[in-house]
Amino acid sequence: MSGYEKSVTASRGESETKFSTVDYAVFSLMLVVSIGIGLYSAIKSRHKTSTQEYLLGGRKMSPLPVALSLLGGGISAISLLGNATELYLFGTQLCTCLLGIIPGCVFVHQVILPIFYNLKIVSLSQYIEKRYKSRALRMLVTGCQLLMMFFYLGICLYTPSLALSTVTNLSTTVSMGIMGSVCTFYITIGGVKAVVYTDVMQTLLMFGGVLLVVTITCVDLGGVGNVWALADQGSRIEFFNLDTSPFVRHTFWSTTVLGFYLMVSKVGIYQPAYQRFASLRTLNQAQGVCIAFVVGLCAIWSTFYFSGLVAYATYKDCDPLTLGRIEKPDQILPYLVMDKLDHLTGVPGIFVAAVYGGVLSSLSSCANSVACLLWEDFLKHLSHFRDVSDIRATSVVKLLSALAGASGMVVGMVAGQLGNVFHVTYSVSGAILGPMNGVFLTGICAPWVTTKVQDITPSCCYLKHAHRL
Repeated sequence: MSGYEKSVTASRGESETKFSTVDYAVFSLMLVVSIGIGLYSAIKSRHKTSTQEYLLGGRKMSPLPVALSLLGGGISAISLLGNATELYLFGTQLCTCLLGIIPGCVFVHQVILPIFYNLKIVSLSQYIEKRYKSRALRMLVTGCQLLMMFFYLGICLYTPSLALSTVTNLSTTVSMGIMGSVCTFYITIGGVKAVVYTDVMQTLLMFGGVLLVVTITCVDLGGVGNVWALADQGSRIEFFNLDTSPFVRHTFWSTTVLGFYLMVSKVGIYQPAYQRFASLRTLNQAQGVCIAFVVGLCAIWSTFYFSGLVAYATYKDCDPLTLGRIEKPDQILPYLVMDKLDHLTGVPGIFVAAVYGGVLSSLSSCANSVACLLWEDFLKHLSHFRDVSDIRATSVVKLLSALAGASGMVVGMVAGQLGNVFHVTYSVSGAILGPMNGVFLTGICAPWVTTKVQDITPSCCYLKHAHRL
């Protein structure tokens, strides 16, 4: 038993196994349903074998499940646990990022989506080649996307292992193995349709599970007003910190810019999101899904944010991290569930299933997109694959999906050593995706920027200058 588990067992007098039989049943049911949806999607699409069907659902999918899939894929357990932890530690200033998401939605809706959708491309990197007439730049952009996605796969796998290791005796390695195997199986056999339809179930479960936990705990604390008052006493309520210093963790300026950036980079210029938009029949449907995504995001993130305040109100005088009852700040919400709600049979199982639902939706979307990028931008153009049939091409893409899921497990093994998941995720994504997004936005917003002139060498410039002299 780890030091953390010993301290919790000693302080609470609990047995070593904290999950009840009902909790395990609820959690296992979510995994079984996910596998079942993948099998159903594979059987239903068995006579429609093509890469377009596998990666884009034949461009004939319905808006409602796509909207829920986009929401689930864009949120993940990183948001569920990371946002709650940020509010628990640093207060509500982060919430103002929702204000930045609104103009970001307008920009994606009016500018980005019409360009990408009407081009009928499969990989976003195809736009780069068309816009700049550079195959090398397309490969570079694809490389950046793949690097970020492999890192994201690892973080996605690691994050829910914090929840499961907090409430059971399963190690993070076993947890990642279970989740990675389930996800890899249903995305491999079912393609984007399996991803979308499992996302629907997982998104509803994620929102409902967290809402249930927050509601019960909030009632026990005396209601929303009392939670808010306790958070205010602890200096956790702050919305308009106008400090312009870049060294302050959260200010009004930095969080609103963050919201705009998230909308553009995680919805407008993001391969998993684009595949959802491209799976719809018309541009109007895609733009409607974009608006629905923002409405749903504000509702779900507000719930996540408030869960952080609930955790603070519960532990304002006895921080579990300081007392050594948890090893990482991101375990605060799972610890709250087991500390205060374990007497309610099935609730811990629902919460952990909600966390896993959030991460499975993001993981499946990401792995499917990794396969799409590898096929469309690298393998498809090789002589060995250039003339293959649709059936064989689809088999190759399925194999790539399986390899992407397996690689995420490897990356997840080291993800836990990097620190707070919120801070690490946004730091790394900013470093990798920031320059890449700049290339896309320059192409979209600066039509005067054209292809690179390659016929002027330094020696040529010197001769022209000498002639003028």
